[in-house]
Parts: sequence; structure tokens; C-alpha cells
Amino acid sequence: MDAFSTLIRTASHEQHTEAESTSFMSDMLGGRLGVDAYARYTEQLWFVYEALEEGAQALASDPVAGPFIQPELMRTAELERDLAHLLGADWREKVTALPATAAYAARVRECAVTWPAGYVAHHYTRYLGDLSGGQIIRDKAEKTWGFERKGDGVRFYVFEQISNPAAFKRGYRELLDAVNADDLEKQRIVDECKQAFALNTEVFRELGGEFPLSA
Repeated sequence: MDAFSTLIRTASHEQHTEAESTSFMSDMLGGRLGVDAYARYTEQLWFVYEALEEGAQALASDPVAGPFIQPELMRTAELERDLAHLLGADWREKVTALPATAAYAARVRECAVTWPAGYVAHHYTRYLGDLSGGQIIRDKAEKTWGFERKGDGVRFYVFEQISNPAAFKRGYRELLDAVNADDLEKQRIVDECKQAFALNTEVFRELGGEFPLSA
């Protein structure tokens, strides 16, 4: 029988691919959008990570979610530094959540409060994605809009406390394999993981509506 980390990755592959192949992400990674689109995307990330991380401390002692709460992953402070760089010191007065982002953040908060195993699904889809595909976004952003390498504007993607991302990801997958859940609960985690990707895809679709490429 496959390890749970393998199962969760293969079961959500279709949804993951769909999220990555939205027109907004394709256009942004293709360098066809302005820095304003990147800033708007970063705004949406802030709302999601605020939801993820405000619930983290309360879950630190939870038998299911607790092992995943690792301070070196936390991204809110880095996002806030990026937003100050992108939008100015008064960025809090400027940021707004898209409807899809508000729904995504609400679901994360709901899981954090009522269902720690569901929170793990959202934790996995976000942070392991940041350590993997997120590095492609950072590289493209630096080249497209001239941010200093690993500097303000792309700090969200820079995990300064993780010196060996490959080893960290291996350790994270071992945590998944050892997750304190029975088979039925593991299936529910997989389903929530698929839902997390679907929620993410809706954010990309709404961003694509705001930033359609001119014909």
C-alpha cells in the first residue's frame, strides 16, 4: 500500500495541474502581466496565510495537526514586508480580498477551529507548494519586474530558516505518512486537499477576470 504522502500527492494531481494551468498563472509566469497583477496576487495570499497562521498556535498541541505547526514555515510577516514594498506603508488600507479568496480563507479558518485534520490538508497544499513551485514564481518575478534576488517583493518565497528544502520536504512527507488518522479520516484529508486546490483555482480565475490579457 502506498504511503499516505504519495496517496495525497497522486490523488490531488489533477486539481493541482488545473490550478497551475489557469490563464492568470500562465500569463504571470509568462511575463505577460504587469507588477500590479503580481501585487494583487500577493494581496490574496496574505488573506489566506493570515487565516492559516492565526489558527496555528491553538493547534500546536493537537495530536493530528500539532506536528505540522513549524515556525520556520510561517509566511505572514514576509508577505507583509512584500506588500509594504509593492503597495506602500499604508498597504493595509488598500488590500481587498476577492470573493474566492474570502471563501478560501473562511474554509481554512473553519478547519482550524473544527477539524484539525482538514487544516493539515490546507497546510500541506500551501507550504509544500511554496517550497516547490513557489520558487518558480520567485525566479520569474525577479526577472520580470526586477526585484532584488530574494529581496523585498519576493520574500514570501524565501524560507530563510530552512537551509535544505529537499530534506525539509522529506521530513514533512514523513509527518504525513505518520499522521494520527485512520483510513477513513485520511480519505477525508485527501478530499479536503482536492478542495483546497479547487479554492485556489477559483482565486486564480477571479484574478484572471481582473487581469485579462488584451487581445
